[in-house]
Amino acid sequence: MQRARELSWAALQGIRERMHPGISEDEAKAEADEVFRALGMDRLWHPVIIRIGENTTKIYRERSTPNVRLGENDIYFIDLGLVFDGHEGDVGDTFVTSHAPEKLACAEAARTLFKVVADAWRTQGLSGEALYAFASEQAEAMGWRLNHAIKGHRLSDFPHSVHKAGDLGELGSTPSSGLWILEIQIAHPTEPYGAFYEDLLTR
Repeated sequence: MQRARELSWAALQGIRERMHPGISEDEAKAEADEVFRALGMDRLWHPVIIRIGENTTKIYRERSTPNVRLGENDIYFIDLGLVFDGHEGDVGDTFVTSHAPEKLACAEAARTLFKVVADAWRTQGLSGEALYAFASEQAEAMGWRLNHAIKGHRLSDFPHSVHKAGDLGELGSTPSSGLWILEIQIAHPTEPYGAFYEDLLTR
């Protein structure tokens, strides 16, 4: 699981290096395929999600507004669900082009909120349900809106649904280390952009 995680993060960084102003989401996904081949990925376990600009407020089930291209001083996120050697990885992060302080603050807020919530899991032994209630409180205190439709999930050998279905945010017990993905998606309270960060909960 840790190797799948490491390779998934390497894939995400490889895609980030290929992002540039003018690229579309579909073009970025085509670039991603080359990155995956170079890393020896087995398969996807969920579609590659790359959201740009106004599409960063959408959840994975929603279709992107078409014909959106990455601009100067813009924001985008990458969300990958990859399988390496039969093990699932799931990572996501948000980045900003050029100089966009408010959007950069949004991306940093998603990472900070992830860290705060993960630390609460480590130190307080919170259930999955309690973690997302805590995340909502913290996001509001930080001045952002938490997307309540995004609630994390289990990982395992592919496919994880055989081992454990359901969302982390609906888990009434404390999630085990190395098995659960904590997902954080936030949005600006008034502007049409947001940020996403996810990673494996580990001790």
